[in-house]
Amino acid sequence: MRPWQPHITVATVIEDNGRFLFVEETKNGKRLLNQPAGHLEANETLREAAIRETLEETAWDVELTGVVGIYLYTAPSNGVTYQRVCFAARPGKHHPERELDTDIDGALWLTREELASQPERWRSELVLQCLDDYLAGPIHSLDVVRD
Repeated sequence: MRPWQPHITVATVIEDNGRFLFVEETKNGKRLLNQPAGHLEANETLREAAIRETLEETAWDVELTGVVGIYLYTAPSNGVTYQRVCFAARPGKHHPERELDTDIDGALWLTREELASQPERWRSELVLQCLDDYLAGPIHSLDVVRD
């Protein structure tokens, strides 16, 4: 039995005029929706990870504006536990010529209602929970993250 080891991940809620940036990815033959998200890499801060993952998965530069929340989630599919630090951000420059991560099919902007109407496409329950927590507030200062 391998030792229990939580995975540290970041995610970013990016809003532009009531629409939110999501990624589409295919897992087990299903096209799923998620915030731009991924694993913390060695020698990088949580903020750096969020900015990097967003750029790699969406081709958007973003400016982090706050922390939505910190989530602990155990995936029912594989029993892996994830700690997700979810940031809020505003979009900056888009780089449409940039190739996206190989496991990302594309990026798209959706309203909360468009996301909520497709629960079968959520990568996990955290997708809507992070968005709803962002909308309900409060958004916490980036100073709570002590890199």
